[in-house]
Amino acid sequence: MIFTSRKEGLFIMDKNYNSVYGSYIKQFIEMKRALGFKYSTDAIILCQIDRFAEQSEETSIGITKKFATSWGKKRLHESDIYRYGRIRILAHFSSYLLDLGIQSYIPKLPPYHKSTFIPYIFSRNEIDAIFKACDELRLEIVNLNANIFCMPTLLRLLYATGIRISEALALKDEDVNLNDFFLRIKDCKNGKERIIPISSSLASVCKKYVRYRNQLPLGKIKSGYFFVKLNGNKCGASTRDWFKKCLEKANVTCISHNQRPRIHDLRHTFAVTSLANMADAGIDLYVSLPILSTYLGHQSLEATNHYVRLTTSMYPDLIKDVDMLCLDVFPKIKSYETY
Repeated sequence: MIFTSRKEGLFIMDKNYNSVYGSYIKQFIEMKRALGFKYSTDAIILCQIDRFAEQSEETSIGITKKFATSWGKKRLHESDIYRYGRIRILAHFSSYLLDLGIQSYIPKLPPYHKSTFIPYIFSRNEIDAIFKACDELRLEIVNLNANIFCMPTLLRLLYATGIRISEALALKDEDVNLNDFFLRIKDCKNGKERIIPISSSLASVCKKYVRYRNQLPLGKIKSGYFFVKLNGNKCGASTRDWFKKCLEKANVTCISHNQRPRIHDLRHTFAVTSLANMADAGIDLYVSLPILSTYLGHQSLEATNHYVRLTTSMYPDLIKDVDMLCLDVFPKIKSYETY
């Protein structure tokens, strides 16, 4: 039986593994978590694989093609991307068994409709206008529950580091080291902690914010979070509404590819700008892409590779010597085990 509950958005799981793969699944999950991954959602899928193997009366160790095919069958009302995820997790577990010297079949990942969404990349002039508009934000009426106080620093941090808005809002005072210039990102999308270095200029902006934050009338209410509302509580989702107001004041409201600019596009802008700067400095893509991937907290280089194409379209002269056939510098593995 699986028992799950919500605590700060994470799954807490207690499971007895009963199939022939039980001990191996437990070891696999422990290995992932020892590497720094929360590995909560994937662990639940592995529990389902354990139960499926028990129900299928599997008696020998090693994923067979028959078992993988049966597991990979599309379920009623199941989306293609969720099915892809289920099979991907089985493939990862099977690869782990191979590493242990156990003969195991690795299923081929099925195709699924990938998003063609193209993010909005802000220009330097637009960023300057957004910062200016943010600095000039004012409350029309007193509202201690407003996020306005943290917005100037928050937007600058998002643009300068490329971290996700959820990661920024989850930062606690203990995660922000303004003397040694780094952030500790704990509440990550993929569950793996990472350290983000920051510039001295960004640290100065943050120090100024902290100085004024600690002078708030209700500053004695300690939430522990770095970005707070006027009442001292953690900032929430309304930061996106304030960002929209900044866009309107800065006259950055154009629609690109049927999408309006979003606060998350500050992350995309950081990624593209960083790649362009590294290319301008003569750093090879094989070097810069893994650096950016680690910095952004991506689980795979494939996710970061998308920014290479965005960069070539926006800065063609910077990486004009790169063969267009080599833009996918980290291709997917096309060979699979067949036994």
